[in-house]
Amino acid sequence: MYTQALDLPEPVSAPANGIAGNNVSASGAQGAAVHPLQAPSAAHAAQHAAQSARFEATLDADGKIEPRDFMPDAYRKTLLRQMSQHAHSEIVGMQPEGNWISRAPSLKRKAILLAKVQDEGGHGLYLYSAAETLGTSRDQMLDALHSGKAKYSSIFNYPTLTWADVGVIGWLVDGAAIMNQVPICRCSYGPYARAMIRICKEESFHQRQGFESLMVQMQGTAAQRAMVQDAVNRWWWPVLAMFGPPDADSPNSAQGKRFGIKRISNDDLRQKFVDATVPQTKVLGVSLPDPALQWNAARQCHDYGAIDWSDFWNVVNGNGPCNHERLATRRKAHADGQWVRDAALAYAAKQEQRSMKEAA
Repeated sequence: MYTQALDLPEPVSAPANGIAGNNVSASGAQGAAVHPLQAPSAAHAAQHAAQSARFEATLDADGKIEPRDFMPDAYRKTLLRQMSQHAHSEIVGMQPEGNWISRAPSLKRKAILLAKVQDEGGHGLYLYSAAETLGTSRDQMLDALHSGKAKYSSIFNYPTLTWADVGVIGWLVDGAAIMNQVPICRCSYGPYARAMIRICKEESFHQRQGFESLMVQMQGTAAQRAMVQDAVNRWWWPVLAMFGPPDADSPNSAQGKRFGIKRISNDDLRQKFVDATVPQTKVLGVSLPDPALQWNAARQCHDYGAIDWSDFWNVVNGNGPCNHERLATRRKAHADGQWVRDAALAYAAKQEQRSMKEAA
């Protein structure tokens, strides 16, 4: 989804991803810095006004902003925060399911899970590549993640206790992700929107795969059905919180919507997800752990109970069940892979030297 980046308050000292915005000209080059005591020239001011007008006209026409186009610092900063945190979520999100690969109940389920975890890694790479078009490096983004400056979706800080959790993540977590990500396919920033088209197709497959896995388990023993119900009970409320805090408490959503990055509000997305999920529970044969859940004929949608936002913010602030474990695992994986990156750089340098020698 994993777009809580738009909903989290920004740190006072630095942006959430640790990278400041850049003033970029229409050609894509970084604009010359202006001394705080030196007023910009009339020509510079006129150029900036014209570029800003073209930017706003593109947004008003529901067009696409491309990497070489002018963009305000606030737009670039908002995109960097969301895209980098979305990429971090995909990469960290490999962990909860990845630790079940060696414990999958059959060769078929192991192959399916391997493919899914690989897909999530690919999503992270698409998004890091798209974020790099904004003028930051992958190393900077990863440093921000490993240092704790950048966030990832809070949903991945919960444990996967049983095999049923893997199916519930596919059904509910990926289902919520799809609900949030499909509108991003119409995001105003071209590279992000294009990356999301393929990601959404793969996430839709993940959601169906998770539901199918749960259907098989629900046709099994009483113990298997109880295991599925237990997993649904544990994941339901954290999944509802994935959409971010209520609209009134979402600090960056208004700006995200103005920039054409966020298309639908948190509360509207959450409502759509609830309404889509309830009929699926009837097919699956499970119940949702919400006594207040009922159909509202007047509103033509479901009423649901209050979310415990204290738990959400506790997890976001680093105190969830698996926060420290997830980040420690990510840091270790990055350190263990250093030799691969060094070898790739050495090979690239050798190839460049060979090309230069042949050209000479």
